[in-house]
Amino acid sequence: MLPKAKARHIIMCELIVLLILSSFMIKKGLKYEAAMYASLYDSEKKFIKWVNFDVTKEALDMAYRYDIETYKSDVHLNWIELLAYLGAKYGGDFSRYKEKHMTDLANKLLSKEETMESLTKNMKYYDYYLEAYTAVLGGMVGEYKIEVSDETAPGGKRWEEKYGLKAFFPLAKNYPFSHFDDFGTSRSYGFKRKHLGHDLMGQVGTPVIAVESGYVEALGWNRYGGWRIGIRSFDKKRYYYYAHLRQNFPYNKSLQIGSVVQAGDVIGYLGRTGYSTKENTNNIRTPHLHFGIQLIFDESQKDSIHEIWIDCYELVKFLYKNRSATVKDPETKEYHRVYQIEDPAAEDFIKHQIYKYDDEDIDIHIYE
Repeated sequence: MLPKAKARHIIMCELIVLLILSSFMIKKGLKYEAAMYASLYDSEKKFIKWVNFDVTKEALDMAYRYDIETYKSDVHLNWIELLAYLGAKYGGDFSRYKEKHMTDLANKLLSKEETMESLTKNMKYYDYYLEAYTAVLGGMVGEYKIEVSDETAPGGKRWEEKYGLKAFFPLAKNYPFSHFDDFGTSRSYGFKRKHLGHDLMGQVGTPVIAVESGYVEALGWNRYGGWRIGIRSFDKKRYYYYAHLRQNFPYNKSLQIGSVVQAGDVIGYLGRTGYSTKENTNNIRTPHLHFGIQLIFDESQKDSIHEIWIDCYELVKFLYKNRSATVKDPETKEYHRVYQIEDPAAEDFIKHQIYKYDDEDIDIHIYE
């Protein structure tokens, strides 16, 4: 056995070493956190410059149910806040998601044991995830009016006020499709790059649906996307990109830059155009819709090497619950939605905002 004095000396030395190591790890951790913060935000303007959106369909479904079930109740649970809390808890890694985590969070809030403010006051990155997830999901849930089937009403339809999901799946109801998570896979046309969207394989001519209400910001030919449409959300945070549209008849003939579209409107038709500098060329082997969502926190990000495109596979699966029924006009050959919608966001935009495109004023008009 070691003498007591020598044993105490050894223990003291070990404690000193542990203290030095702990101090080093704390400093390293602080430096890591500072580096992480710097990687998320622009150093000068402080806008978000990077987002990895991997929220699962299951988490989206559950957060959404809590939101609509508590609407107008004493404690209304905001689905984006619930997801942002878990995002901060998981470090953005939703492979760690468990239903129990969402349930426990909701129960604390509903029982008034906690508020979101008290729960997140020491969460360093909660504000980041709240802003990032709001940029992705901000226009998808809210109040709106929509036509519903009613055989007793004139024309077999009546208007109904609702609160809930007012965003739609990108393809019309009753049309077959297939898809998988292909975000980030390799592409080689033009130059080697990553696929920054989500492909939905389907039949040529399948009506393509506006996911969210917004205004048309881009329309026409692109050598990569072929005939394509770009729609900007009214808060300007999301740019929806619909590409490889049908040859000869890519989109509704009345659609133009400046058109205001409402969620669920038919905006175009699935095809296989693109991969050519020559307009109206079919160079895509498999007919599909390339659907992409770009997040924009500052206009400098819009067309630059700093673009933020998100993996929207799980989001598209979530949106499947809301598909727009369509009908064909035999005279014009156009497809239109069966049930019209009135989105307050669209009405507010038309009434109060004028936007610019390429530094020129554009007439704001409703697409019909």
